[in-house]
Amino acid sequence: MIFFKTLSLIALSATALALPQGYRSTPTTTGTSSASASASSSSSASASTTTSAGSGINIVNNMDQTVYLWSTSDSASDMQTLSAGGGTYTENWRTNSDGGGISIKMATSENEDSVLQFEYTKGDEILFWDLSSINLDSDSLFVSSGFTVTTDDSSCSSATCSAGDTDCADSYQQSDDVDTFSCSTSAAFTLNLG
Repeated sequence: MIFFKTLSLIALSATALALPQGYRSTPTTTGTSSASASASSSSSASASTTTSAGSGINIVNNMDQTVYLWSTSDSASDMQTLSAGGGTYTENWRTNSDGGGISIKMATSENEDSVLQFEYTKGDEILFWDLSSINLDSDSLFVSSGFTVTTDDSSCSSATCSAGDTDCADSYQQSDDVDTFSCSTSAAFTLNLG
């Protein structure tokens, strides 16, 4: 129990820190990257749009609003842009060089003032993960549209926050909540926004 709270506090601490830019993980997106924001919203920032067999998370933006995303470990990735109506981001499970977890932060503006977070820590064979709404405004488009995490491993938990649920039990609302799940590191996850 204390371990899960520590994971959350690490992620919460990472949210509060101004992390250096320039770190590039192995994620891929469809939509536009921050470097090509002026290009067509249907352009692809990468050829790959799905996780390799059982090795990470695929985030799908089903909303009518662009989503901005940062993958944060001991440093932050460049901002990624997921176009409205189907833009995707894929990240293979990775580890944080400082021993902490990874936080994938999602926002509907180009700043990190109100973010939904998918947080995970990868062990040898077990992945600990959670959703966090701690730094998400209650009137956020994520809240009004809802979001769901599913996995290809039927022994793993899923998470659903229905549209309009401002106090979703499957997402951290307070730092002392107990909403951390575990799963095999071989599982592939999908996070649908909206």
